[in-house]
Amino acid sequence: MVKGVNFVDLRDAGDPVEMAAFYGSEGADEVVFLDINATLEGRKTTIDMAARAAEQLQIPYAVGGGFKDLIDMSEMIAAGANKISVNSAAVESPELLSAMAARFGTKAVVCAIDVTQATPGVDKWHVLTRGGKTNTGLDVIAWAEEAAKRGAGEILLTSLDRDGVKDGYDLALTRAVARAVDIPVTASGGVGKIEHFAEGILEGEADAVLAASVFHFGELRIREVKEYLAAQGISVKLD
Repeated sequence: MVKGVNFVDLRDAGDPVEMAAFYGSEGADEVVFLDINATLEGRKTTIDMAARAAEQLQIPYAVGGGFKDLIDMSEMIAAGANKISVNSAAVESPELLSAMAARFGTKAVVCAIDVTQATPGVDKWHVLTRGGKTNTGLDVIAWAEEAAKRGAGEILLTSLDRDGVKDGYDLALTRAVARAVDIPVTASGGVGKIEHFAEGILEGEADAVLAASVFHFGELRIREVKEYLAAQGISVKLD
């Protein structure tokens, strides 16, 4: 398990399955395993990790990174993954989302969208692929709308500009995508303090919020975050 800033300068943060099991015991609703270099390095995310996760986790989990076809995805689902997350492969072949939805059902299909601001100070964003290394020039709103129409059951929206910076989610980005589609949107990238979680939902209009650094390095605990969200009037599972 690693964590960096803007998808680079990665730091070792422990064993992913062990940490995921800990987060599950802490009250996390879901875990997302993203092998961020799998596509760039031309390899598959390990089936072994998914199988270990299935043995230790009592909550749903998604796996993403390096998927190219339904065969690889089927093996990951068979190993225990509840959802498959795709980014680069979907952008390159949008019909893959439709095929995934037909095979696994839309609830198992996560379209991960990595994003960077097209022009500083302007609410326009481009889709990134290959671990954030390739700027496709594709408009994020247009792609989110197409992904939803193609069969994606949810969108995992990550701002590379905010990743690991701890300045909070890109609220304008999250809000724009959430308003453009009728499927759940998870905000990712930028949490540095507990208030950012509520901002992602109340101001960013996200359906769910994801964080890594603040949990991996013990700055916040999942239980305290959920209690804080509940105090802000946000519906969360506390048992």
